[in-house]
Amino acid sequence: MAITYKEERISADEYIDFLKRTNLGSQYPKERFYERIGKLVNNVSISLIARNEENKIIGALFGLTDYCYWLYVTDLGVDREYEGQGIGRKLMKTAHIIAGGEKDIAVYLIANEDAIPFYEKLGMKLSDDVMQYNKIEWTEFTVE
Repeated sequence: MAITYKEERISADEYIDFLKRTNLGSQYPKERFYERIGKLVNNVSISLIARNEENKIIGALFGLTDYCYWLYVTDLGVDREYEGQGIGRKLMKTAHIIAGGEKDIAVYLIANEDAIPFYEKLGMKLSDDVMQYNKIEWTEFTVE
């Protein structure tokens, strides 16, 4: 099976369709969901997409970076049918290279509790030195 990895902008509708097939669909607040997803797909610094032979999105990584010091991964997901095939690992490695490489770029993210073992396998460590300011209205829901 040939999987292609490419930096590309996708539409909000494409991303929402992808979210339905991942575990990412429960990380977003319900409030203004469609509006916010539209802004997300249009404004991230890195939009890295994995597609299968049928051109279906099977993996996505969105990140914010200054291309000098840091990369903040906002979204990393893999279609449930394709988990365990190294797609998430390849997306992380490729995004790190795009941002400037491991000798120059530190990677940060907020990990879902279930995803922590995955990130630890990549060599990441839990941190407690991150500051936060959060006044977001947050009603949990799952994209379906």
